[in-house]
Amino acid sequence: MTFRIDPRLPLTAEIRRIATEEIGTAMEDLAAARTEPEVKLHHSRRRFKRLRALFRLVRDADEDFCRSENARYRDLGRSLAGAREATALIETIDRLVKAFPQDTAYNALAGPRGILVARRAAISTNGAGLEADIDEALADCERGRMALGTFVLPYEPEAAADLLADGARKAMRQASRALEKAQRHGAAEDFHELRKCVKTHWMHLLLLHAFWPRPLKPRRKAVDELGERLGELNDLFVLRRLVDEEGKALGNGRELALLRRLIKRSEKALKKETLREAARLFDDAPNKTVRRIVKNYQAGADEERPATGQ
Repeated sequence: MTFRIDPRLPLTAEIRRIATEEIGTAMEDLAAARTEPEVKLHHSRRRFKRLRALFRLVRDADEDFCRSENARYRDLGRSLAGAREATALIETIDRLVKAFPQDTAYNALAGPRGILVARRAAISTNGAGLEADIDEALADCERGRMALGTFVLPYEPEAAADLLADGARKAMRQASRALEKAQRHGAAEDFHELRKCVKTHWMHLLLLHAFWPRPLKPRRKAVDELGERLGELNDLFVLRRLVDEEGKALGNGRELALLRRLIKRSEKALKKETLREAARLFDDAPNKTVRRIVKNYQAGADEERPATGQ
C-alpha cells in the first residue's frame, strides 16, 4: 500500500491503514538496527516523522488522541537520535570541504572530522544502551499500534473532506508564520521551526496526492528541496553550537577559526536561499487550495470503490 489517502474508502480505515503500515515498517527497521544501527535507526525515525505529520493532518478529529500520539513518536525519535546527529555533523564538514576546496586544502578540517567520527563510533558501539533503547521503542510502537483501534474519524465524505482540508490549511499557515518569524529574527530556532513546517507540508502533499490541486509534482519537488536545504542549515547551526560549547575538544585554534568562518559563510548563503524559496512557496493564502481539496476529495469519494472493499 502507499502513504496516500484514498478518497473512495472510509477515512477511519485509511488513517488506521497508513498508520499501521508506518508503525510496522518502523518496527522492522528497529529490529534490523541491532546489527545496522546507523542506517536503520535513521529509517525508523523517518517513519516516526511521517506518523506525526499524519496525526497533525487529522488532529481536529480527536485533539487529545493526536496530541498524545504526536508526543509518542516525537519522544521515540529523540531517544534514537544520537547516531544520526553524529553522522549529520560529519556530513556537514564534508559539505564545507566540498563547497570551499581552496580554504580546506591539505586536510585543513581533518582534525575536527576525525574527532566527530570517533564520537559516532563510540555511540554506535554502546551495545547495551542501544539494545535497551530499541526494546523500549518496539514496545512503545506496539502500544501505538494498539491505540489506533480507538481512533475514529468522520465517515461522511463532506465531513472527511473538511477535516483534511482544515489540517492542510493549518499546516500551510503555520509554515507562513514560521517564515515571517525567520525573516524578522533569523535565529537558529526560527529556521528550525520553518524546517519542521516545510517537512510536515511535504508529507501532507504525499498523503493528499489523490486530490491535491494540480500541478502537484513541481510543488512537491520544490518543497522537498527546500526541506533539504533547511536541513543543511540546521546542521550548520548544530555544528556551530558544538564548536562554541566545546572549543578545543574539537581541534586546535587554527582549525576552529577556519570552521567558524566557513560555517558563517555557509549559513549566510543558505539563509538567503531558503527564505527566498519559502516566500515563493508560502506567500499565498491557502483558501483557494483548500476549496479545491474539498471538491476533489468529494469527487473521488463518489467514484466506485476498489474491488477489495477495504
